[in-house]
Amino acid sequence: MTLYLSRLAIARNPTVAAIRALIDPLPDPAQGGLRDPAQGRIMDAHHRLIWSLFGDTPERERDFLWRSEGKGQFLVLSHRPPAADGAGLFSPPQIKEFAPDLREGDRLAFVLRANATRTRKDPADPQKRGARVDVVMDTIHALPAGRASTERRDARMRAAEDAGRRWLEHLGANAGFIVEHLIIDDYSVVPLPAQVGPRRGQPQFGVMDLAGQIRVGDPALLLAALAQGFGRAKAFGCGLMLIRRA
Repeated sequence: MTLYLSRLAIARNPTVAAIRALIDPLPDPAQGGLRDPAQGRIMDAHHRLIWSLFGDTPERERDFLWRSEGKGQFLVLSHRPPAADGAGLFSPPQIKEFAPDLREGDRLAFVLRANATRTRKDPADPQKRGARVDVVMDTIHALPAGRASTERRDARMRAAEDAGRRWLEHLGANAGFIVEHLIIDDYSVVPLPAQVGPRRGQPQFGVMDLAGQIRVGDPALLLAALAQGFGRAKAFGCGLMLIRRA
């Protein structure tokens, strides 16, 4: 299995500048980062933009993971090298083969932006296919109501830290790594692009930023998991784990 890690940057030329607001929408500075209610629309625009480098045929299915680094820059892990410039929308990409020499016991620092989910079974019917739920939202819903906003926000982050650790440790057991240190940098809820607006019950997903250190247990399993990505919402820039020697 050959993988490629590419650094992409939106081109700086008059043609791209004229459509920059469409292909790279700016977040609301008052909201900040993932807390912007329009963040789902921004993620969707970025995904479509990156497709310009990989969508060579109408039948092509997504075979890449991506992550926004801000300011029109992206990191992409793919099974094929990207096209040269995506119809002039990008500067020539920086591409290198991704083939880390992983050994059992290696310690790796990592960062991961993830939509962490699990399957919740119906206690009344264990044989029934379970519902897919966000691990943090599921924990937050169990918090007592009526708390002050600051207290509830703190409780939400504690819930994110606890649920995020349990989720990543569970993944690691099947993906060839052991979590040694973990920090949850942020957790936000992102409305789906077509549903941005002030209506109740709109579809949304949670996005968690994790960082820390893992220890390699099974190099082959870990490499396969890195290629597959972690969690869901991969079309929206989630799932790419970046690693480096600790």
